[in-house]
Amino acid sequence: MSPTLAVSRPRRRILPGFGLSLGFTLVYLSLIVLIPLSAAFLRAGGLSLADFWATVTAPRVLVSYRLSFGVSLLAALVNAGFGLILAWVLVRYRFPGRRIVDALVDLPFALPTAVAGIALTAIYAPNGWLGRWLDPLWGAGVRRLAEWVPVVDWAGLLGTKLAFDRPGVFLALTFVGLPFVVRTLQPVLEELEPELEEAAATLGANRWQTMTRVVFPELRPALITGFTLAFARALGEYGSVVFIAGNQPMHSEITPLLIINKLEQYDYRGATAIAVVMLVASFVLLLLINLLQRWSRRYHRV
Repeated sequence: MSPTLAVSRPRRRILPGFGLSLGFTLVYLSLIVLIPLSAAFLRAGGLSLADFWATVTAPRVLVSYRLSFGVSLLAALVNAGFGLILAWVLVRYRFPGRRIVDALVDLPFALPTAVAGIALTAIYAPNGWLGRWLDPLWGAGVRRLAEWVPVVDWAGLLGTKLAFDRPGVFLALTFVGLPFVVRTLQPVLEELEPELEEAAATLGANRWQTMTRVVFPELRPALITGFTLAFARALGEYGSVVFIAGNQPMHSEITPLLIINKLEQYDYRGATAIAVVMLVASFVLLLLINLLQRWSRRYHRV
């Protein structure tokens, strides 16, 4: 008796329309992301290897790389720390005006970047509301550092003014990146039951042990995600920075501004070459951070 062959039937999905949805997703991503990025690579490919290397490694371009990546990283780290504190306060405490503070966190999302730059300049300029008092203190602090550690060019590194110098870049990038950290941490904190902290306290853990061994492991993946989003947002920021940075070549000029300058000079291949370097570097950094986040989640599960 010959064995019967089982006829395999295609599995029916509970939710219909998978093929149509996948096709729409691929077309949408191609039109919005893949094709524009491919166009940048193709335009940069019009340069010879020597011209490409000379363009992306020019001294002015290298200084802009260091400023953009360095200040974006510093702003994201600061936002990670203060964003964690702000999210903790908004979730765990009740106080008058909490809803107003919570709404103000989203202000950088809704505010046009040019308006943010003008507002920051009006506040921190030498004749601004806060700048008239903080600017002399900042300059005196930089000069004091130069006296204590003369081997470092503190004036070139930190700037001598808050606005129209390197600190202005940091202020603008911190402003635009803070909501990403707060809004990423808030849902996790809301799901984190206070009973876990109370149980740790009843078992003899002090507040520091409770935060480092109970609370922080739960928040670490979300904190890394918020840091990544803030870093990526700061790296591509342009509108709010150009008003407060001073835009001094070889000092306070960010890479997106340098790309715009090359476009205004009709140097399209040079602009796309620098854009490709920024794209590749950003992708590599985000990939490393995502791998770190994946490791953090696996470590937390273990």
